[in-house]
Amino acid sequence: MKNLKKILLALLGIILVGGISVFGIVYFNLNKIYEKDNTTKVDAAEREESEEGTIVEGVTNILLVGTDGANIEKTNRSDSVMLVTIDTNNKDIKISSIARDTYVDIPGHSTEKLTHAYAYGGIDLLREVFEVNFDIKIDKYIAVNFVSFMDIIDEIGGVEVNVEEKDVDEVNKYIDACYDYYYDRKDEIEKEYVTKSGKQRLNGYQALAFSRIRYTDSAYARDNRHREVAESVYKEFLNSGTNEYKRAAEIILENTKTNISPMEMINLGFTALKINDTNIDQFQFPLAEYRNGHIVSKQKGWVIEWEKEPNLKAWHKFIYGKSEE
Repeated sequence: MKNLKKILLALLGIILVGGISVFGIVYFNLNKIYEKDNTTKVDAAEREESEEGTIVEGVTNILLVGTDGANIEKTNRSDSVMLVTIDTNNKDIKISSIARDTYVDIPGHSTEKLTHAYAYGGIDLLREVFEVNFDIKIDKYIAVNFVSFMDIIDEIGGVEVNVEEKDVDEVNKYIDACYDYYYDRKDEIEKEYVTKSGKQRLNGYQALAFSRIRYTDSAYARDNRHREVAESVYKEFLNSGTNEYKRAAEIILENTKTNISPMEMINLGFTALKINDTNIDQFQFPLAEYRNGHIVSKQKGWVIEWEKEPNLKAWHKFIYGKSEE
């Protein structure tokens, strides 16, 4: 299931908030998706001196990765990458959306699109890319394939998004692929196309199609659609009940891996509930005024080159609440 970003914040909300609501039911199952992080733990002061990546007490960065395929193995590309920041200092939840075509140095390889890092070395290499290129320390990660995406959205009764007039035909083209190739509920639900523009509720395969379209505008507009879907799912879950949390948790358990331990999930979930921020701050990287999308070579294709200093200064201010000097 290629491209959908797809929810990543939603996935976080489901796992964290949902994990709390059905704690007694899913706690032991959470261990199935937990991958122990073997990194040696040191205090914040030591880490700032010995490791790359900015660290600020009270700020947790969770990397949300959607893989380009039906599983989460490292041979797939990271078709979508988002960074969710839980800032307990300012009681804020923030989403950063990073363009998949961002041109970055991939340690052990070359300068290539960000999306290739996961295929080369999985989540560990992708985390290293963030530290080396963006000076951002990744605390936790959640990697998910998009088999779960459509089922989760169907479970919550769909998501509300705004479909522009120019996108209607393109969405319907992608509906054919999403429904015919990926959807496993054909015996229950018939294929339906989008028949109008404007704000409307889309089901699972329609929402995936909406998130995947890429030819009616730019890669940046596609990222905006990803965030729109993700925020819509998050808001739906804030108003959902225990049964929805339970079912969504079951779906995710089958399609996710993370280095967040069960107890850490519960604690992060309580933190997110305390914040309960439905108006999530959002950031798109790289910034429009400091990026240049073009074909860099026949082999590497279209990439997004970016100016380091202004982009990182603005991004770090968004994440940490201050500019990095």
